[in-house]
Amino acid sequence: MLHDAQFEFGAARLSQLPPDTGNEVAFAGRSNAGKSSAINVLTGRKQLAFVSKTPGRTQQINYYRVSAQRYLVDLPGYGFARVPASVQRAWQEVLSRYLQERRALRALVLIMDARHPMTDLDEQMLGWFGQTGKPVLVLLTKADKLNRQGQVGTLRDVSQALATHFPASAAQLFSSVSKLGVDQARRFVMAQLVARDVPDGPT
Repeated sequence: MLHDAQFEFGAARLSQLPPDTGNEVAFAGRSNAGKSSAINVLTGRKQLAFVSKTPGRTQQINYYRVSAQRYLVDLPGYGFARVPASVQRAWQEVLSRYLQERRALRALVLIMDARHPMTDLDEQMLGWFGQTGKPVLVLLTKADKLNRQGQVGTLRDVSQALATHFPASAAQLFSSVSKLGVDQARRFVMAQLVARDVPDGPT
């Protein structure tokens, strides 16, 4: 199903989002952490999400339609200093409201550079979304740039931090170059896209 993903539209404001129904899986992360590359490798589409060497390029919420009422959502990268402070504040409000209030949002895939994980802004994103109790998959991208000892240590440290402070979250090593962790991440995304609402009680 992910191979059928197509760009649908970009939204600069929450009022421009589609009806709050169906299933969405959002991708978030610091600018230049490898978010667009992760989306491309998960969908098997080399240029579905624009990969830029200029951090902070994504300045809107980009929707990729997988099937009827099922979307991958690419959120603006955060933490890039050249973005004006006023723009950063505006996007913080948009992102926090989207993550906390969007009912169709089933899960968050949070992209962290394996060499620099769990920054203050990463923890802020986890804090916003963690209030919903919905699952988070942390992808430790660019893991191919670490040796095996570094990979094991980073995964252990991040997993321990998540278990302590964000129990609905899990982490895994990921590389869009070596394809490390791609199959596992793809299964997580697919499971969330096809999930159904849990009934409130017996019918």
